[in-house]
Amino acid sequence: MDKDGKVRARFAPSPTGALHIGGAHTALFNWLWARRTGGTFILRIEDSDAERSTAGYEDTIMDGLRWLGLDWDEGPDKGGGYAPYRQSERMSVYRKYADELLEKGLAYRDDGAVIFKVPSGVSLLMRDAIYGDIKIQSEKASVSQDGSVKDIVIIKRDGMPTYNYAVVVDDHEMDINWVIRGEDHISNTPKQMLLYRAFGWDMPNFAHLPMILGKDKKKLSKRHGATSVFEYGDLGYLPDSIFNFLALLGWSPGGGAEIFDRNVASESFELSKVTKKPAVFDIDKLNFVNQEHLKIMDPAVKKKIIEPFWVKLGLSPEKHSDQYLMDALVLMGARGRTTRELAEFSDYFVSFAPVKARYDASEVGFEQREPLKKFFAAFMGIPNWDAEEMEAFARNWCRANGTPLKEIALPLRWAMTGRKVSPGIFEVVQLLGPDECQTRLKYYGFLE
Repeated sequence: MDKDGKVRARFAPSPTGALHIGGAHTALFNWLWARRTGGTFILRIEDSDAERSTAGYEDTIMDGLRWLGLDWDEGPDKGGGYAPYRQSERMSVYRKYADELLEKGLAYRDDGAVIFKVPSGVSLLMRDAIYGDIKIQSEKASVSQDGSVKDIVIIKRDGMPTYNYAVVVDDHEMDINWVIRGEDHISNTPKQMLLYRAFGWDMPNFAHLPMILGKDKKKLSKRHGATSVFEYGDLGYLPDSIFNFLALLGWSPGGGAEIFDRNVASESFELSKVTKKPAVFDIDKLNFVNQEHLKIMDPAVKKKIIEPFWVKLGLSPEKHSDQYLMDALVLMGARGRTTRELAEFSDYFVSFAPVKARYDASEVGFEQREPLKKFFAAFMGIPNWDAEEMEAFARNWCRANGTPLKEIALPLRWAMTGRKVSPGIFEVVQLLGPDECQTRLKYYGFLE
């Protein structure tokens, strides 16, 4: 524990690419554990791979974390009592501890590299908060392809530290007492434990998170869809939905709850409840979670999020009042699994142009047009432009003229929306208003 006995957990990405789903999942669980326990969440940048690491990717990773709402307490941009938080700025620290191992005879130089001697006959016990106790002999901690003991390179010939060495030094120096990372790191842990033992340092608590698989039960990759969190944002997924969905990959708050916010998650999160069974990245489940979050979103917030998607469709939402656009989105209800879908499904409220592009009324023949013209001529004379009165008028007119209501309602729906499915058509007509309704009916020849 740190000096106050509180949790110190970290997310330590390499800035060699954008923040992908696997990294976001690891960051989220570290953040949840720190927030649940009143501890500290640290962002550390592991940029020792100078050829592949870039400041641009570092910024992208930080932006991805911010988009998800995963704020950190210490990091390269915030500072803290354990700075610097970039490996590239900590080279003197790695050299110092490598020299200590050399002086103790626990490491040796070879062709400019510093190599740690793997001891024999040492029993290691890794206590993992998720996987339980894992025992391993030191001879099995690092082996060559032929099965022989393989000493561990800690400083490469170019002077840069290796991952297994730098992570141990950094975690010790920064008082990290909880190492929460992906299951694929379990094989690295014994090597790191040998280094902790060689230095005489206290080991942190370990927790290895379940692997994330695609629906085909293979390791998650780009073939399963977007992998960068920003790609999901561009596709119309909400930060709160991605947060909720990632939290469900290996954990749940209990009671069958699947839709929750970050406050509920951070108040109920327990590492002991994380499963070691591989989690499946199910895009259908993500769509469900996103749709549920859209349902409960404040209309003003929803409008602000949907507007850029309308603009991408070539529409001009700024021509309408905020209240009109909010009313349109409220009327849309639960239609649309993503913000992008919702923007597409509601385009007819913003402009008549997409309706004309989708629908030409060519299936409406002369015999059907004549009763439609009579109905709509009377319909436009309704004194109170109210959905209930419109529907009552339509039913009474159809009854009096021996016309099924669907023969009126379907052409009206197509003329207003260009779609076979929409919210209640009379509610749509009420919101569009009499002038717009008249324009659309005349365009299709349903009104003189």
